[in-house]
Amino acid sequence: MSKLRRQLSSSTSNVVEPKNLFDLKEKTGNLYESIAIIAKRANQINISIKEELHNKLEEFASHTDSLEEIHENKEQIEISKAYERMPNPALLSSQEFIEDKIYFRKNDEDLFS
Repeated sequence: MSKLRRQLSSSTSNVVEPKNLFDLKEKTGNLYESIAIIAKRANQINISIKEELHNKLEEFASHTDSLEEIHENKEQIEISKAYERMPNPALLSSQEFIEDKIYFRKNDEDLFS
């Protein structure tokens, strides 16, 4: 089991909880910047989950185009269902942001000056 899946199973549930916007704003000084950081991390999590899922499902892939060979594979269905039950990447990234597990930095150079 990957490091990400262990983190997912132990840290969060699949329940959406309201977040205090002032707590999000406090970390960067700007609410929109905080949301952008959370969104970028959610995208990273989503990409890694997708790659992991595709790698696992690729084991079951048939590389022939015969209609006779298409059948349901119970193991493949169970893997897909397990990934469907995983928490949303946005929930995970917002939890990481609140717990200060995300590293981010500001670009000190002002691009338009």
